[in-house]
Amino acid sequence: MYIPPHFRDDDLENIRATIRCARLANLITATSDGPLATPLPLFLDESEGEHGTLYGHLAKGNPQWRTAPIGEALAIFTGAEAYVTPSWYPSKRQAEHVVPTWNYIAVHAHGPIEFFADPNRLLEIVTRLTNIHETARATPWAVSDAPADFIAAQLREIVGVRIPITMVEGKRKMSQNRPAPDRIGVATGLAASKLASDQEVAALILVQDRGL
Repeated sequence: MYIPPHFRDDDLENIRATIRCARLANLITATSDGPLATPLPLFLDESEGEHGTLYGHLAKGNPQWRTAPIGEALAIFTGAEAYVTPSWYPSKRQAEHVVPTWNYIAVHAHGPIEFFADPNRLLEIVTRLTNIHETARATPWAVSDAPADFIAAQLREIVGVRIPITMVEGKRKMSQNRPAPDRIGVATGLAASKLASDQEVAALILVQDRGL
């Protein structure tokens, strides 16, 4: 991932927070047949390895797990994002040399990928993944709520994914390359938007300005 110095985010907690908050990742592997990609939920086990280990599962019918990867896999996680119009820059009044851009948060996690079909491991992964997304519900659904024979049949139709992270890259592009008045202008413009994602980005820019 191309990361200019002012957009680089090396804060491990920021990176982990982006991974935890991303409801869907993109899993990419290079193969002799070309790149293969699958959108899927992944969770991070922070206790396993220096950078943590990612877990998830694919449908058994998905050819990605059957095709030998070349090199390491790449998991892409994205966070808050918003379009930025140059009309929000006060500096536009002094110079017309401004263009639109995009503010966003992204994390790229690299590592060797393992596919597995062991039912006990699969049950653990499915249970942990389900608990992550059900915990906040008033009445959480649990894997154990379904009949055991039904769950066993479902597990036979998926393949587990394990990626011990060897390198992780964080990018947080929040108008850091603009002067303070422009950053405030962008934050103000986004805060007035009706889109929740725009308002989220606005808050992140304001946090940075408070730290100046």
